[in-house]
Amino acid sequence: MTLRIGRRGALIAGAMLAAPALLRAQEPPRVRVGTLQFGTVNWELAVIGDGLDRRHGFVLEPLVLADKDAAAVAFQSGAVDLIVTDWIWVARQREAGRDVSFVPFSLTVGALMADPKTGIRTIQHLPGKRLGVAGGEDDKSWVLIQAYARKAAGLDLPRAAVVNFAAPPLLNQLALRGDLDAVLNFWQFAARLSAKGFQPVVEIGKILPALGLDRPPPLLGWVFRDSWANQNPDLARGFFDASFAAKAAMRSDDALWQTLRPQMQAEDDAVFTALRDGYRAGIPAAPSPADATAAAAALRLMAGITPAAVGGLKALPPGTFWSGYGG
Repeated sequence: MTLRIGRRGALIAGAMLAAPALLRAQEPPRVRVGTLQFGTVNWELAVIGDGLDRRHGFVLEPLVLADKDAAAVAFQSGAVDLIVTDWIWVARQREAGRDVSFVPFSLTVGALMADPKTGIRTIQHLPGKRLGVAGGEDDKSWVLIQAYARKAAGLDLPRAAVVNFAAPPLLNQLALRGDLDAVLNFWQFAARLSAKGFQPVVEIGKILPALGLDRPPPLLGWVFRDSWANQNPDLARGFFDASFAAKAAMRSDDALWQTLRPQMQAEDDAVFTALRDGYRAGIPAAPSPADATAAAAALRLMAGITPAAVGGLKALPPGTFWSGYGG
């Protein structure tokens, strides 16, 4: 049997075959973001993915990764366009000649927390105490708190206290059991301890002026390649606009946080409120040159205390903070 298709039929068939390709062409470009399974970045990504992405000209495509090292590998291999990490990592990449830049994501830093029953109220109460520290010996908060202890109390904290380094969840468990007297932990874990009645002994953000840092640098940021942003300027701006729009909503909309609660692993209202308020406290203002200035000052301070904490850098490499976006 021979099927004859006239000119009109051929045109219709051609249009039908072309339709999927046309639809794909009309689909907004994708932005691939590497994220950790239980990371707080997911809260903002959930808000962006609920329509903010398409309104800003892209489709969000999160890729869940096992840990911080896996995120770095995914980024360096080109499997994702952006990750969230600290500006010191970016500075080290730039020093090595890689075209990596940073746009602020969060100002939030950790705190040294203690149960009031321990009697620890100030840095002067730490000698002889069991102190838990997250992040290892080169953790930025640990470096800064050592500098503060020397300046405010004349203490060499690693010698004065019994210091234990461990993973953040384990440190909280040990503190709640009474096996540690005080814990220097990341902000979300400090918030959980706060909800259980622990009090801040030292808040990293509040000691910076005493260390000569008038403005806290944003610790965490969106990290990406300059080449990606330069080749896709509208896409990059759209993503960062969506990020700051999500932050604005998260700052003011309590109902929005109720939709995020299942992701937050908050076992009760006190923990939920502490996590929400801690996140809000870390929302940065629109990027400005002052961010790089503050980071450069912090780098010089940390380099003078523990050079390994900043990878041996002595100054902030130009371009670490991206100048192509000002909010």
